[in-house]
Amino acid sequence: MKTILLLTASNLFMTVAWYGHLKFKFLEGKSLFFIILVSWGIAFFEYCLMVPANRFGYLSGEFSGYQLKIVQEAITLGIFMVFAWWVLKEKLTWNYAVSFALIMAAVYFATAFRPASPGGH
Repeated sequence: MKTILLLTASNLFMTVAWYGHLKFKFLEGKSLFFIILVSWGIAFFEYCLMVPANRFGYLSGEFSGYQLKIVQEAITLGIFMVFAWWVLKEKLTWNYAVSFALIMAAVYFATAFRPASPGGH
């Protein structure tokens, strides 16, 4: 559970770093270089959470590398769906909903069956 919570928190920062500049008023009229620096500053906190999440999840044997990546991508998309709706004011259309459902199916298949090697690695 610690891994999932850290992945979720890290993806909140990364979504803001990657897409927040599209709507944040304080960045209007700023140079692209400045916007990149602001995004890097936000992304720093994403790394401070993502690296421990991956280490805890992998070294504990709870997740394999493949599982960590697939779960992380699903969390990223879930957070982005909320961000796109709330901040970007975009609607979730049927094709995006189906795409997300298929990714959630990938998470199931990636995590429901334990790898044959000991410790999940």
